[in-house]
Amino acid sequence: MFNSYRNLPKEAHYLVWSTITPSIAYGLFYADISYFLTRVQGLSVEFMGLAITLMGISAVLSSIPLGIAADRYGRKRLLIVGNVIASLTIAFFALTTNPALLILAALMEGISEAAFSASSSALLADKTEPSKRTNAFSLYSFASSTAFGIGGMAIPLVLIFTFFGFSNKESHILLYILLAILSLSSTLIILKIKESSVNHDKAEKRSLLPRKSLGVLGKYILTSAIIAFGAGLVVPLMSLWLNLRYGVSDVVSVFILGMASLVIGVATLAAPPLAKKLGLVKAIVFTQSLSTLFMFLTPLSPSYLSASFIYTMRAFLMNMANPLQQCVIMGVVAEDERGAASGVSAALWRLPNALSTSIGASLMAAGFLSIPFFLASAFYIISIALFWRFFRNIRMPE
Repeated sequence: MFNSYRNLPKEAHYLVWSTITPSIAYGLFYADISYFLTRVQGLSVEFMGLAITLMGISAVLSSIPLGIAADRYGRKRLLIVGNVIASLTIAFFALTTNPALLILAALMEGISEAAFSASSSALLADKTEPSKRTNAFSLYSFASSTAFGIGGMAIPLVLIFTFFGFSNKESHILLYILLAILSLSSTLIILKIKESSVNHDKAEKRSLLPRKSLGVLGKYILTSAIIAFGAGLVVPLMSLWLNLRYGVSDVVSVFILGMASLVIGVATLAAPPLAKKLGLVKAIVFTQSLSTLFMFLTPLSPSYLSASFIYTMRAFLMNMANPLQQCVIMGVVAEDERGAASGVSAALWRLPNALSTSIGASLMAAGFLSIPFFLASAFYIISIALFWRFFRNIRMPE
């Protein structure tokens, strides 16, 4: 399995390394934010859901223009901008409880997320030949998922700060700021990567939508948006759900979610051999289908340990498909439209995901702790069925 990751281009390795420290920071941020805003900062569950929704709406509104900007002015430049804004946003969330400022921070987080989504996949595809693209995306996902898990597991460090006399709130703030600085440091690695060549004359004439790839991209986006809506009902709210369902604090729940991300990292390494054995589309459908079963079973668990194990299996299987799906979208669209395609697909994934998070948060606040999981499972099934129908006969460049 590991032999397939040898001999990737040097700049592809730089991109893999550059994702590690931002992923550590956002591993903490995404796993803990629902708990941090409500239980530490004292804001309402409804406001927390609104803030997460606004992140998504901001990402949606900025994804398409930033995708065009990536193709026109450079994917490396946009990746740097996105990383800087993302790092500053994490620190900003930690330093204020003013609702208006937090809304501004949520909007900036969405912009940084859109910049990253529009540039990273396209840049990695640029730096890797088609025969090695599946391996490159899998290694990239392994690094980001493993680092994401480490970030989630970092939350118990607040206990060290409290040992030295800081309050629980002060300890959380210190940890957020330290990880924001760590994330910012990855910019030094990104600077080592050469900018992708940009055909400015061609880019100036390009429309806001990737017209050459619009048909196949539309099918991909439809299936992605449906599964995104289902995921948004549950995934961003897991630390809150574990607290409501079993009474565990974020020190426990975020550590568990971090372990899930470490498992996901291992899963992505197995993706290329699985795709080689089953085929790219069959591997995606197989792993997502099994993941749906574990999503349905999670709220039926009698304890937080069993729920955490089942949820980890869900995450393992669902995220094994992520690098394979990135290969699909980068393989079927025109090369000069990869940035725009990434922006459009990110926008139309993030919007339903953000909208459903508010729905999931409201259901949980009202005491309906199982319904979000059952609804998510239903949306997963619809998405998987459509994906199989649309792409079962497609042949990839890889």
